[in-house]
Amino acid sequence: MTRKKVIAAILFLIIISVAFLLQLPSPPITPKKKVVVHELKARESLKAVPVNNPFLKELLIAYEAEIEALIASSKTPGAAIAIVQDTSIIYLKGFGIKAIGTQDSVDTETVFRLASVSKCFAPVLTGMLVEDNVLKWDDKVITHLPDFALKSREQTEQLTLRHVLSHTVGLPYHTYTNLIEDGEDLHTMLTKLRDVEIIGKVGKVYSYQNVAYSIIAEVIQSATGKSYEQLMMERIFNPLHMTHASISYDAIMQNTNVAKPHQHTRKSMALTTISNTYYNVAPAGGINASVSDMAQWIKAMLGNREDVIAHVTLDEIFTPVVKAPAKNRNFRKWSRPTGSFYAMGWRMLNFKTDTLYYHGGYVNGYRSELAVDRKNKIGICVLTNATGALADNSIPYFFNLYMKHGEAIREWDLQNRTVTTQSKVIATARK
Repeated sequence: MTRKKVIAAILFLIIISVAFLLQLPSPPITPKKKVVVHELKARESLKAVPVNNPFLKELLIAYEAEIEALIASSKTPGAAIAIVQDTSIIYLKGFGIKAIGTQDSVDTETVFRLASVSKCFAPVLTGMLVEDNVLKWDDKVITHLPDFALKSREQTEQLTLRHVLSHTVGLPYHTYTNLIEDGEDLHTMLTKLRDVEIIGKVGKVYSYQNVAYSIIAEVIQSATGKSYEQLMMERIFNPLHMTHASISYDAIMQNTNVAKPHQHTRKSMALTTISNTYYNVAPAGGINASVSDMAQWIKAMLGNREDVIAHVTLDEIFTPVVKAPAKNRNFRKWSRPTGSFYAMGWRMLNFKTDTLYYHGGYVNGYRSELAVDRKNKIGICVLTNATGALADNSIPYFFNLYMKHGEAIREWDLQNRTVTTQSKVIATARK
């Protein structure tokens, strides 16, 4: 075959191939996903903002150094911390690893179990339903659950939602917590409360509960026709952009970014498995969340999300109901409380010049610590996957630092806010 014939044959094959390809259907064009503006803002709000206040910077540097020292001394595998000042996340960081024997680092979206910090959420959801005129704080439980009964008929008829959420039901401390750990369902446990001897009048005696606290879940379902879990997702987690939060065992087991629980042994720390205990009392201990979720929660608790929860409702929730001993004795190391109370879902610790609203939690090897100072508009959450000195001291140490630096921090903020406001006024006048 001559050179010209070879070239002609090649050209013929190319033409045939192009013609064939032109007959093939075009692949579908995938439209670019539209990103809603508020979603972008929500993503941005999950990041810590730069801190300009030099006194606040100094505090955060000193605090992080202490946290790293506590992690090392306590051999805590992993932790995550969020600090919020007013509307801004000023500190958001993960430490350590999700499980010993791995290099899988904890980040700000790693999920932990909140344990009893879950109790802080129940009055907020209840308060939203009060705003909707679906419930009232002083509704009788039997109004919504006619079959519910305590051993005393009089106590049963007096029991209100406020009593349930403040641990003033009148039952012995931790009634039927053993049944929770045996995996009994909530309805059965509530039915058994009618067999328990009463230790004090409703509303008068503080006695911490998990089963009785979860009465609120059945009340909410009766009043709305929706489960506690469903409403928590619809009314709190989604609106606050708590994108990693959930309220079930299945949810945490399906998540791929989870800190695994650990237990102390005589010589070291041992990895353990996530259990399904306390999910059967969801209001008392069933929430899972990341520290970035908790940063959004703190913003709301500081009064910055009136689109979700009204100030007047927060004021009601944070009003003390009954005297209660301070649970975390480590606060006494730096400042002895002048009084301690339980409000609704929150402990209230009074100091000489400040008041902290606090709750801690433990379950299945996880520890959670949460505190807000409403007056100074600052809050902190610490999540760990093991017990020990880190969890015990993390919040007391932070507020010890804050009380030392607080006046200088506030003075600097006030002066710079005043300068900024004056500059804006002058700029507006010039326009």
